[in-house]
Formats: sequence, C-alpha cells, structure tokens
Amino acid sequence: MFLPFFEQMRKHGLPVSMREFLAFLDGMAAGLATYDVEGFYYLARTAMVKDERNIDKFDRAFAAAFKGLENISLDDVLEAVDIPGDWLKKMAEKHLSAAEKAEIEALGGFDKLMETLKKRLEEQKGRHQGGNKWVGTAGTSPFGAYGYNPEGVRIGQQASRHQRAVKVWDKREFKNLDDTVELGTRNIKVALKRLRRWARDGADEELDLGGTIRATAEHGYLDVKTRPERRNAVKVLLFLDVGGSMDPHIKVVEELFSAAKSEFKHLEYFYFHNCLYEGVWRDNRRRWDAQQPTHEILRTYGPDYKCIFVGDASMSPYEVAYPGGANEHWNAEAGSVWLSRARDQWQSNLWINPLPEKYWPYTQSIAMIQEIFGAQAMVPMTLEGLTRGIKELTR
Repeated sequence: MFLPFFEQMRKHGLPVSMREFLAFLDGMAAGLATYDVEGFYYLARTAMVKDERNIDKFDRAFAAAFKGLENISLDDVLEAVDIPGDWLKKMAEKHLSAAEKAEIEALGGFDKLMETLKKRLEEQKGRHQGGNKWVGTAGTSPFGAYGYNPEGVRIGQQASRHQRAVKVWDKREFKNLDDTVELGTRNIKVALKRLRRWARDGADEELDLGGTIRATAEHGYLDVKTRPERRNAVKVLLFLDVGGSMDPHIKVVEELFSAAKSEFKHLEYFYFHNCLYEGVWRDNRRRWDAQQPTHEILRTYGPDYKCIFVGDASMSPYEVAYPGGANEHWNAEAGSVWLSRARDQWQSNLWINPLPEKYWPYTQSIAMIQEIFGAQAMVPMTLEGLTRGIKELTR
C-alpha cells in the first residue's frame, strides 16, 4: 500500500533507496506510528531522508502521495466505521483512561456511543460552516478548514491560517542558502565590487610600507609602521526569498549570496517567503518558531544600510495588496505596507529578480512591486542588471 508513496519520492527527486524504504516498513510493522499521523510523517522522514537539503522534496512527495486523504467522502467514512464492535471495545480498553470509561458508561455504554457517532455521520449530508460539531469550515470543530482548533486536522484548505494544524508536511522547511558555494563565474563578484567605499578602522594589523620607509629614513633606524586594514565600509541588508517558485533559482541566488558574504564586512541577511510581512528569519529550519519581528529589524538597522531584496516577486496579487493574502499564515497588514516601510527606512534600496526580464510583464505581482520600488529599482540577476542596480544604489 506504500508503493505509490515510494514512487512519489522518486518522482520528486528524493534519493531514497530500497533499503531505506524497507526500514520504514519495518518501523510501521513494529507499530511505531500506527494511530498518529504526525508520528507517521516523522517516522517516514527519519527513515528515508538522510540530508536536510531533501526535506522540502520529501514534504512535497508526502503531500502528493497522501492528498487523497483530505477528500474522503461521507459514504467512505460511514463504511469505515462499520468495524466489529468487539474490536472497538478492546481498543477502547487499551487506550481510554478509567475516568473516560466511566464517562462512556454514564452515557449509556459503548454501544450507545458508537450508535451516536454513526448517527451524527449520517445526519451530516452536506457542507457545514461554523460551529463546533460538524466536519466543516470556519468553526472550532477538530476537522475542517478556515477555523480554529488547537489540534485541528485541516481539510480542503491550501494553507494554514493559525499554524496549528496537524499536517506538518504542509509547513515546508526550505533549505538555508549556502554562502560557501563555489562560484561558477566571477561576474557577480565583479559587479558587487563596484559597490565599495573603502575605509580603515580597527586594530593596526597591516604593514604600512610607505610609512615604514619614511619613518626609517627620518630616524636612521628601522621604524616599522602599521595601520588598520582597508575594508569595504558599505553596510548591506539582504532579504532573500526562499521556497516555492524560487526553487529553480537556488543556484544563482547562492552564487550572489556567496559573493556578497565575501565582499561586504557589514552584511546582515534575513529570509522571507514571497513577500515581506511582520516576521523574517535567519534559519529556514526554524522559520515558524524563531522569527524576528520586522519592526525590530526596522529599528535595529539604521538608514545608512543599503537594502537589497532578492526574489522573483511572483505570487498572488492578494499577497501584496491585502491583509490575509499571505499563502501560509494570516497577515494583519498587506505586504505592500511592509515593503513601503522598508523603503522609507532604507532610502538606498534595490530588488534583484532572478526571473528573466522578458517574463516580467506577464506577472501582475511583479508590476505591483515595481510600482512600490520604482521601475528602475528592480533589475534582473544578470551582469548587466547587477551593474545597473549598483548604479542605483550608489546614487
């Protein structure tokens, strides 16, 4: 029954071997995750993912393999509950506490409980919205979508609004960008070198050859002079879009990131997804529990920083224009509000887009972000584009 899951992992490029798949089946046979869907997810991931760079591939394969579970019909549920009563009673004795068993007896016994469950399923014939009883939407029932329940199972909703749903595989864990990657070309580094303002600060650690020669000639003995090392004094704040439509651009963005890390002493970087909202993060593996408030970033880094956004700006227009438009959480303020705040704080700003410039007119969200930043402040990630962008930043 898990062969389609194995095929999906192969289809999504996950390097999983038969040995790893058999280890996963052994774990299932041992009962490590029989009644816990989240435990099942982590068991599968532990057995078959050996490199954290493949976690996002695994999440997409998992979602593709088990997406049918969200579309089970009411008839399927009714058929599924037609289970031998003796078996259910044994399971209840195994998993229910003494207080819970007493409560069931007070309700009329186990047979009465199963009869009530079956009757409730039969009564619900269609879609339900609100409330706390039926399988539906916008309520507090443990099953449904667009509502709230601390241990809810999301049904029929593409994105989590409260980040509390059990479906952890929907909470994509994007890979951190690697700033040690070897550059395939020096073009990016050459372009960034144009954004330099030399200054000497810090300890006197560098030999001052000219000063040493002058001092020696003046004093008649060897008088060694040192000076602070010359550094690029430009301060850069880098915001990097990761995941989703940015996946095809990872290599070129990593090259840019690596070049920037080597060129700028004062470089601070943060990740975001699609559009800037109320939180950013430094580690994609902890993007749900270790976010830094964007307001704090705005207060911490002064207007002398040069702000660079890197992203394809390709998303739903609602993510830019409306509160609640984000595809992964409920955002109280529109993305455009946060982008405008960033531009107001850092007057020297730039948006670098890895998507070829010829495709920009076909994406509405790109036009919206160009309107916020100014058409000249969005450049393609090419040598010509970076050269043009550096000129914008040095004005």
